[in-house]
Amino acid sequence: MKIVIPGGSGALGSLLDRSLRAAGHQVVVLSRRPAGPRQVGWDGRGQGAWTAEIDGSDIVVNLAGRSVNCRYTAENQRAMMDSRVHSARAVGQAIAAARRPPAVWLQMSTATVYAHRHDAPNDELDGRIGGDEPDAPAAWRYSVDIARAWERAQADADTPHTRRLALRTAVVLGPERGGALDSLSWLARLGVGGPIAGGAQYVSWIHERDFARAVEFLIEHDELSGPVNLAAPNPLPQREFMRDLRACWGMPLALPATRWMAELGAFALRSESELLLKSRRVVPGRLRAAGFAFEHPDWPAAARDLVRRLRGR
Repeated sequence: MKIVIPGGSGALGSLLDRSLRAAGHQVVVLSRRPAGPRQVGWDGRGQGAWTAEIDGSDIVVNLAGRSVNCRYTAENQRAMMDSRVHSARAVGQAIAAARRPPAVWLQMSTATVYAHRHDAPNDELDGRIGGDEPDAPAAWRYSVDIARAWERAQADADTPHTRRLALRTAVVLGPERGGALDSLSWLARLGVGGPIAGGAQYVSWIHERDFARAVEFLIEHDELSGPVNLAAPNPLPQREFMRDLRACWGMPLALPATRWMAELGAFALRSESELLLKSRRVVPGRLRAAGFAFEHPDWPAAARDLVRRLRGR
């Protein structure tokens, strides 16, 4: 099959590119800065020559969107919103105009759409959409607004002949340098990867291998459409998550951090404390009901595999 990946030049796009080509598919990446024979330029907003890649393709996997690992200034918030909504609309318009539209459009979304909660997990059927939690800062509510607008841009597209899925994705953990696992591992190795603000907030995650396998699974299962949670089935509190990661690095103890310390650290790293403090208790209800079997359902074993590979790099 021919698979087009808008916004596919980052870590997740590279992961899917490798996985899908290994399965024998033809992959074309749409990038603002094309740098290879299988990469085609686009601006993520309007129509252009890139739409020829969509017409006649079999699958589109849109990953485009500005990184959320930044300070939530008004400028950055607008860039996060616009990069997601405009790119999803552009892809929808290209599919709508195609003479031979793709059979499936998988649109990246985020598990951040769900409410900050500790009491129960969020699945696609019973999960609470966030935005009105009394203890959520305004910046957290804006993150939910972005997620909802992102999914709405896909839902509003006039693509009756294309099956659509919104991938509500937890943090994808892989062994690449500079990624989320690498950053968390540095904290663990330095002895500062302890509980943050008590550590009761849940961490939802997915091993990179299961993320790639889940995308292929969704492509193959015609009965699935709409929102799908891409997260390991066993999220866990942050204190346990970091304890298991520290164990992989041989660091049994670590200093805890208060909420204000997390705020200060995020400021110093030009990031936001939401990434550390929001409780994302998300489970993959629809994937499991459809028969998807996770290779890495539990964090301790997944952490050992990922750290072993990170050490090797």
